[in-house]
Amino acid sequence: MMALTVDSAPAEANRFETMRHAMVASQLRTNAVNDTRVVEAMARLPREDFLPEEHRAIAYRDTLLPLAGGRRQNLPLATGRLLTAADVRPTDKVLLIGAAGGYSAALLAGLANAVVAVEEEASLATLARTALAAYANVELVEAPLAAGNAQEGPYDLIVVDGAVEEIPAALLDQLKPEGRVVTGVVDRGVTRLASGRRTEGGFGLSDFADIECAILPGFERLRTFQF
Repeated sequence: MMALTVDSAPAEANRFETMRHAMVASQLRTNAVNDTRVVEAMARLPREDFLPEEHRAIAYRDTLLPLAGGRRQNLPLATGRLLTAADVRPTDKVLLIGAAGGYSAALLAGLANAVVAVEEEASLATLARTALAAYANVELVEAPLAAGNAQEGPYDLIVVDGAVEEIPAALLDQLKPEGRVVTGVVDRGVTRLASGRRTEGGFGLSDFADIECAILPGFERLRTFQF
């Protein structure tokens, strides 16, 4: 993208704002993103600020965006539906898995009390660290996604901003009793969104939407050999 001149910067900002409100109107409100706090946060937050420079022009497309290390930026709709299902509370301490450039962490920062955002891809962690510098209630941790961050736990809520084959027990152990999880799941290449809660009886996920979702690395189910 070419550097903006003094005269073109306001026009560029207005263009992004127009696209952001179009995203809210056409992608979110029409597809069950109905938590007013989530909608307002996504209408306010410049998504382009959390993407690599070369992809900012397409920040509001209803598609997965390519990122470093073979990763993808999740769809706005998938993130919006996950945060709506999470029913984020102002007192929540949230563990975010798959911070990417920091967009979901910034959204959560305005909804929850504290956010620990985990990212394993070094260039994305660098981007997120810069983009989130002004967010005092967000801690960025550069670590394997599947490991989470037990040192800061336990958490009221885990948000996995992408699709996984399974959630490791070591990650679920970082939840408080009655803690909640929202995540994308992938089964034989098909992705959907799901939510669950940790109880004394164990943990289970219930699907709530069939939506394209970015697949996260490190959560592959152990394959067994058949003879």
